Amino acid sequence: MLTCTGFAAASATTPLAPFTFNRRDVGADDVQIEILYCGVCHSDLHFARNEWHYTVYPAVPGHEIVGRVTSVGAGVSKYKVGDHVGVGCLVDSCGTCPSCAEGLEQYCDTGAVGTYGGTEPVIGGPTHGGYSSSIVVDQSFVLRMPEGMDLASSAPLLCAGITLYSPLRHWGAGPGKKVGIIGLGGLGHMGVKLSHAMGAQTVLFTTSPGKVDDGKRLGAEEVVISKDAAQMSAHTESFDLIIDTVSASHDLTPYFNLLKREGTMVQVGAPEHPLPIAVFPLIMKRRNFAGSMIGGIPETQEMLDFCAAHGITADVEIIPIQKINEAYERMLQSDVKYRFSIDMASLKA
Repeated sequence: MLTCTGFAAASATTPLAPFTFNRRDVGADDVQIEILYCGVCHSDLHFARNEWHYTVYPAVPGHEIVGRVTSVGAGVSKYKVGDHVGVGCLVDSCGTCPSCAEGLEQYCDTGAVGTYGGTEPVIGGPTHGGYSSSIVVDQSFVLRMPEGMDLASSAPLLCAGITLYSPLRHWGAGPGKKVGIIGLGGLGHMGVKLSHAMGAQTVLFTTSPGKVDDGKRLGAEEVVISKDAAQMSAHTESFDLIIDTVSASHDLTPYFNLLKREGTMVQVGAPEHPLPIAVFPLIMKRRNFAGSMIGGIPETQEMLDFCAAHGITADVEIIPIQKINEAYERMLQSDVKYRFSIDMASLKA
């Protein structure tokens, strides 16, 4: 087995700290990757602190991984040593169910294997994520990073980027469509950039007046302060699609009223507690309330290529791994614009 170093949570209440663990040896279809950068997702914090109630400790978070191929198995044809590649939220799935057959591995009928928090299929035990020196992944779950992309700022595309790209594509964001993005954080800032690049009329909803200028810089044609009833009512029944990126509990009813007849509200933020849903705004205009989770491997590669073609990456603050606990606290205070990216070379310090 391969010995790796990383940072792990030993319990829900202890800080992340250095940790040594084993990965499987490189199999025939496997790619070994030296991790260069790993984005910091709010899901990492939920997982480290067991807020979704499935974490097995010690737990190594991180599922926005970019790096360099250092070894390939005998059966690998897609990648070679030296290639820049990425790994997102998934490292395996059944490969045979209808969802997998359609390239929608995230909805695998028997349960996809998460980059962290899943079950390692070869050596057993929990899968460990990208806050680490290297990772071994089946070639089918490795993404090719387009040439010339900045690796530090493209790492968050592997979760934040695809989480917004997938619903925007699925519900047809583009010219002639009006799209709203709720929240300007790690997810929301990617939603504004991607919606704008797709040609949709893009509106940002935020509770923070201080984010108006930044929202417009990122591509929003208008920024609505959601606490202002007059600003909200000015958009009544005008949106084709609204995507909610907020991971805290909040009232969705005011946003339902902004949808056209048969418009769609998509939830991608994952609050710790259930959201209250008012059904009458949905019933009265045959509106839709839906959820969406990342994307499959083909769509994730499509997203990376789209971002490269349009010059899109995340806005990141690069940190050493030793500042991960501080980054978690800052993330809870929305004190980052708009994603942390860990320089994994800092592990050697």
